[in-house]
Amino acid sequence: MPTRDQLLALTDELRRLKAGGERRVAVADESLELLRAAVKIRAAEWTEATVVADVAEVAAVEVRSPEPIPFAPREISVPVAAVPRAAPLPGPAKFSAAPPVVPVLAGDKTARWEALRELVRNDPVCRAQAGPGKKIVLGAGSLEAAIVFIGEAPGAEEEVQGEPFVGEAGQLLTKMIQGMGPRREQVYLCNVMNWRPAIPTGPGDVQLGNRPPTAEEMNYCLPYLRAQIEIVQPQVIVALGATAAGALLGAHTFKALGEIKGRWHEFAGRPVMVTYHPSYVLRSNSSRAKRAVWEDLLQVMERVGLTPTEKQRGFFL
Repeated sequence: MPTRDQLLALTDELRRLKAGGERRVAVADESLELLRAAVKIRAAEWTEATVVADVAEVAAVEVRSPEPIPFAPREISVPVAAVPRAAPLPGPAKFSAAPPVVPVLAGDKTARWEALRELVRNDPVCRAQAGPGKKIVLGAGSLEAAIVFIGEAPGAEEEVQGEPFVGEAGQLLTKMIQGMGPRREQVYLCNVMNWRPAIPTGPGDVQLGNRPPTAEEMNYCLPYLRAQIEIVQPQVIVALGATAAGALLGAHTFKALGEIKGRWHEFAGRPVMVTYHPSYVLRSNSSRAKRAVWEDLLQVMERVGLTPTEKQRGFFL
């Protein structure tokens, strides 16, 4: 039987799928039955009804049986009215802070980056938002990079190590970069956020899953992101996923990532290519998803003067 924490993880995953432009997900019949059963029992203890209703309201994706069927797809039926409603789970604390003003930093690129790192590490808001014992995360890589890759926020591994893209999605991104030609240390990797957005924790005060940052949180961190881009001065920026794209281009400019993916945009005077986040590719685990990202990266390669070979052009076909 699914636990409350597993249902919370499901909610988080569906949010990410929606942010990546997905509107349908395949779910085995057995899983559907378990979910139906979960909302019929112990609702007052676990708040499954609240959680699964949140899936429907926030994620807004269709949950369908994976096998082809010639009739209307099976969907999760949540008998919310048939069970006692418990209090909703607490959401993230209301965040309200004026974005910082980053002073003019003197010296060469290295000196300016070191000064920026100290500003971020000593920022009282960043320090307060980072979890106890966790690290604030700035970018990493070459300050002479032609390409900057931007994600949304640090995850569990990143806030421990204090470096972006070190988890499973980061390992896949490293392989993508190597497929383009450069090594990981020859590009610059960063996130919009300098801390991992908090959600209610589970047993042992361990945060289970991630959530997209709010507009207010991203607005606070954007001056630090702009400062990094000003120091590196890349030829191209790659926005990984809908949340990062929304932060750079404005969330009001698109409804689904597919509307802006694979096209050139602009942020801080630099060309921006929007593509899927590596975590989306991991979830999909399909050549189609890999090819969709790779076609965007081929455009990036050409933009920075890396002429793709015939072998590279044929990746994931």
